[in-house]
Amino acid sequence: MQQQRNYVISVAGFDPSAGAGILADIKTFEQLGVYGLGVCSAITVQTEDQFQSVRWISSEEIISQLQLLLEKYEVDVMKIGIIENFEVLIKILLFLKENFPFVKIIWDPVLKASAGFEFHTAIHYSGFLECCKNVFLITPNTEEVCALLQQTDAFVAAEKLQSFTHVFLKSYKNPDGRVQDILFEENENYNYDTMLLNGFEKHGSGCVLAAAITSFLASGNDLRSSCELAKSYTFEFLKSAPGLLGAHHSIKQFANHA
Repeated sequence: MQQQRNYVISVAGFDPSAGAGILADIKTFEQLGVYGLGVCSAITVQTEDQFQSVRWISSEEIISQLQLLLEKYEVDVMKIGIIENFEVLIKILLFLKENFPFVKIIWDPVLKASAGFEFHTAIHYSGFLECCKNVFLITPNTEEVCALLQQTDAFVAAEKLQSFTHVFLKSYKNPDGRVQDILFEENENYNYDTMLLNGFEKHGSGCVLAAAITSFLASGNDLRSSCELAKSYTFEFLKSAPGLLGAHHSIKQFANHA
């Protein structure tokens, strides 16, 4: 008899190519042994290498979707991707804090699409920090954390952000030339070496990583091991196929952790 899967939620945009956003998250959840519920935050017109437009879903509609799901299903961890702006996000976060305070929130702060379209050009610093106070983990890359913290050094920016929430900094280049992902957890840092796969960049890889962290946390792993396992899953995704669209394969090595 199969064990009941833990429930998780993705709040993310609908990408018709299924490479990123809510569809990529659901694929990841399925492979990692959790049941993925979805709340749509935006409708995009795009492929993996072209972006034409986005239509945002209002905070009221997002909250209505969340409320119905969270009242029915036991959800301990959820992931948030693209949101129209920090004002919309803080409304959602405060709703969750007031009504479902036990839910851990993983926030992947997408500022621009793989094809280059910028979702957010004006960064409101105080609004961003207010959002960070209400999430469990934020997963920016070096470009995003510098823009969000108005810093030129990504490590310095992530350290500053560590005062507000846990930070998983992606693709930081050390002075010695090594590229690492770094988890800033409370007062400690954990470095994860990163192997670059030239020619195997993937549309939606940031979504997949954050969704994988969400999955492993929901399955009972601590934050440090969840990040390590999620990196391994994302690495397999990155090398799964040529081109910008990756494949999600069921990998036996993860079965004992999900």
